[in-house]
Amino acid sequence: QNLLGKRVDYSGRSVIVVGPELKLHQCGLPKAMALELFKPFVMKRLVDLDHAQNIKAAKRLVDRGKGVVWDVLEEVIAEHPVMLNRAPTLHRLGIQAFEPILVEGKAIRIHPLVCTAFNADFDGDQMAVHLPLSAEAQAEARILMLSTNNIKSPAHGRPLTTPTQDMVIGLYYLTADRDGMPGEGRAFMSFDDAVLAYDNRADLDLQAKIGVRLSEDMRVEVKPGEFEDMKAGERITTTVGRITFNRSLPTDYPYINHEIDKKGIGRIVEDCSVRYSTTQMGQILDEIKRLGFHYATRAGVTVSVYDATVPESKGEILTAADAEVAKVEGQYDRGLITREERHRQIVEVWTRATDDVGDAMAESFDRFNPVYMMAYSGARGNIKQIRQLAGMRGLMANPKGDIIDRPIKANFREGLTVLEYFISTHGARKGLADTALRTADSGYLTRRLVDVAQDVIVRESDCGTDEGVEFPVMKDEKTVDHNLVGRCLLQPAVSAETGEVVREAGHYIAGDAELKELAAAGVVSVVARTVMTCHAKHGICQACYGWDLASSRPVDIGTATGIIAAQSIGEPGTQLTMRTFHTGGVAGEDITHGLPRVTELFEARKPKGLAVLSDIAGTLKIEDADKTRVLTITGEDGEEKAYTISRRTQLMPGVADGAAIELGQQLTRGSVNPHDLLHLKGPNDTLRYIVDQVQDVYRSQGVDINDKHIEVIARQMLRKVSVTEPGDAGFLPGQLAERLEFARANEEAIASGGEPASGHPVLLGITKASLATESFLSAASFQETTRVLTDAAIAGKEDELLGLKENVIIGKLIPAATGMKRYRSVRLTYKGQGIESETATEGPLPDWAPEELKELEALLPVVPERGALSEADFEGAFGDFDLDAEGDIDVSAFAGMTFDPNASAPGEGDEFTVEEFDAAPAEAIVGGQLETVTLADIGVSTRWVNKFAEAGVESVADLKGKSEDELLDLPGIGQKAVDEVKDGLKRSGLAILL
Repeated sequence: QNLLGKRVDYSGRSVIVVGPELKLHQCGLPKAMALELFKPFVMKRLVDLDHAQNIKAAKRLVDRGKGVVWDVLEEVIAEHPVMLNRAPTLHRLGIQAFEPILVEGKAIRIHPLVCTAFNADFDGDQMAVHLPLSAEAQAEARILMLSTNNIKSPAHGRPLTTPTQDMVIGLYYLTADRDGMPGEGRAFMSFDDAVLAYDNRADLDLQAKIGVRLSEDMRVEVKPGEFEDMKAGERITTTVGRITFNRSLPTDYPYINHEIDKKGIGRIVEDCSVRYSTTQMGQILDEIKRLGFHYATRAGVTVSVYDATVPESKGEILTAADAEVAKVEGQYDRGLITREERHRQIVEVWTRATDDVGDAMAESFDRFNPVYMMAYSGARGNIKQIRQLAGMRGLMANPKGDIIDRPIKANFREGLTVLEYFISTHGARKGLADTALRTADSGYLTRRLVDVAQDVIVRESDCGTDEGVEFPVMKDEKTVDHNLVGRCLLQPAVSAETGEVVREAGHYIAGDAELKELAAAGVVSVVARTVMTCHAKHGICQACYGWDLASSRPVDIGTATGIIAAQSIGEPGTQLTMRTFHTGGVAGEDITHGLPRVTELFEARKPKGLAVLSDIAGTLKIEDADKTRVLTITGEDGEEKAYTISRRTQLMPGVADGAAIELGQQLTRGSVNPHDLLHLKGPNDTLRYIVDQVQDVYRSQGVDINDKHIEVIARQMLRKVSVTEPGDAGFLPGQLAERLEFARANEEAIASGGEPASGHPVLLGITKASLATESFLSAASFQETTRVLTDAAIAGKEDELLGLKENVIIGKLIPAATGMKRYRSVRLTYKGQGIESETATEGPLPDWAPEELKELEALLPVVPERGALSEADFEGAFGDFDLDAEGDIDVSAFAGMTFDPNASAPGEGDEFTVEEFDAAPAEAIVGGQLETVTLADIGVSTRWVNKFAEAGVESVADLKGKSEDELLDLPGIGQKAVDEVKDGLKRSGLAILL
């Protein structure tokens, strides 16, 4: 019960439903849940507002659900954020903060645009609510975790709050234009004019093409990415729908004059997130959301079975394909082709036929067919799924993953035959089994990634490295390398044509537009800083990491970049396929794909389908034998190296007889063994290879991750050096030393005239790298606990507690983000002057305090220090007093006065009220003999006098300097007893004591 998880106070969970009326930073909290969560706050407020005498009475009010309680609850939850979490929390956006709004019912309502980040849908998902209590926790929730401050994904830096599904189809319908609609060709004086005509039910359709005269100069987007500048007074052809859509965007944003699909909305939201503040972004997104839902309702898009129209040419296409297949079968029967070739050719014929039927289907669709609109707007589904509805299902795979060469010719609208149905069950069952396995494998991969990178934290602003990596500015002829965005230049960017410096060293590349400028200025490549070349002693530095993708500015010191990298790679892991279908025994094609390939790369395993690398540089000679092929490379010094490969193995492009080969170049197709690459080409090339290969897998599934996350993990795999000759650097042969530690020890050895150690870099898989970490607590909590702990005990290891896990284990604050020392030992300053918090609340104001404060202080009555009332104090406050023989003030003068310590000093003409009461206590006080005044003397009942005596409080002197809370902490003392003491002290003019 207590081992695997604890129940948390101030938390609740419930089913989620959509709240389209909410603003982006809000969530709907069920009233009953909110009351229970905020109960202590509500009770305190009820007492403050005098709706209840004490906490107990307030609790009764809350439990009975009185009307006033709900008003107070509304007041208490205002501006008090709550945190929502949906399990599984695969990345940091799985917990976000919102401002609660009270709702009826028992379901939590969440904003439709945050569903993508939470990966939430409304088919019964549940979410947990947590309440940040302290002021610091509330500040963190509001500033760091509020949903409006987390619009961009830390994985790729693009907004996650892009409208989806219903909103997309609504906006697609709103911005589409249709020929022959009522009102086509009409002209209007202005945009307002056109909208007014439409609102007043003029004969004008939302999608009719109309002419409008522009009232001001305007930038118009005519096609995605194509702009025209139009002058005031020119006429623009548009629709009322597009005018309505553009009104939801800021006035200085270009006018969008084309129909908008999901990609288009994504581009607009991304563009706005660069141009506008988070506050404005929230408003823009909410307005786009409102429009989308409104016009999706207005469009009335419904799906009927007859909307999936089967193309008329389907029969002809299938007949032609059958004829081709018969021809192939004939060749096979006559022994002209092998079984594999027959299989391959038949598969090719049917793949082509399936595509042709699909294309014919797409052409036969009407543009406003609901099924077509749904797929083409990107709202739901894709053209492949519609092919199965209205085209043909095509080829299926068997349980082994081989493609069955009998296609399913029918589609779902026509219905499948029994045989076709059974063939298609393979795929369905495999899909479900794969999903279950994939979730577990992906979770395990994420855990290993977190473990290997958990101590990669940004700890300094600049490590002062002189190493960098050269990146080409252009990926290919047309596109720039987006992964350069946010990187810091190590050397100035110089134009290859003119030699002039275009950007200085230390400059951060701000976006694709800037990369295009660099390319236009003739910059071919730039040398940028990377985490691989960072020289920070612990963790990494700000400049080598570059921008934080979620905020588009240099990463903050204290950011746990390792954890973010692990989450960014692990979170989409469940989307990767387990393995792809084999297209039938073609050699060299049997390469691991999907999640197993990512695991293979991160674990640095020897891959299947190994490629041959050249061990030397030189000229290639190819000789073909019967079943083999011999590749011989001759170096410049005459050294020869021969590689024998199978005749069926495919060579890489550019590898031909007489070609010049570089050291470490890949000669045959397949996967490279990263250990060989490290040995031949060094750490930087190996890192690039790992990054590129992991990216290939993710990109093939349409998943976008920034290179720097994979670099962080690869850096952790490459951070060790195996010592071969220890020299005088203090290492042992075969020891694994940290790369930077190894370099430092060698520098010291050389400086003191000794022999430096020699070693070679090693590549560790993420499991090995996690266990090879400096922290034994972190390694022990990962795997092989017993072995790690015994080894640590034998070696007498110390743990520096630099990572996150080791601090969590011993219950310390993690050394990242607001848990870092630099953020916890905060000093207050005012205009550059440090303020000591102890002195800030006492004594006169310091010289540097603002004048207005000094003026205020001059108006305040002077309160004398307790127990130090001088004659001058009394004379200042009450006029002249006589002293008795002992030099004390003559008490008889004010016997019967009531003295309110909170009242201001009496002015001229003020009168005292005189009551009959015993002057003894007052006499004792002024005589400084507090010990002689008992609690009974000031009117406390015998019952409480005895209780106080048991707790060690016998005379009034024992109360001196104590607070009300301290008295309440005494055993047997409650609020009633303390109230009696307070009343007694007040009556005796001694309230200043407590």
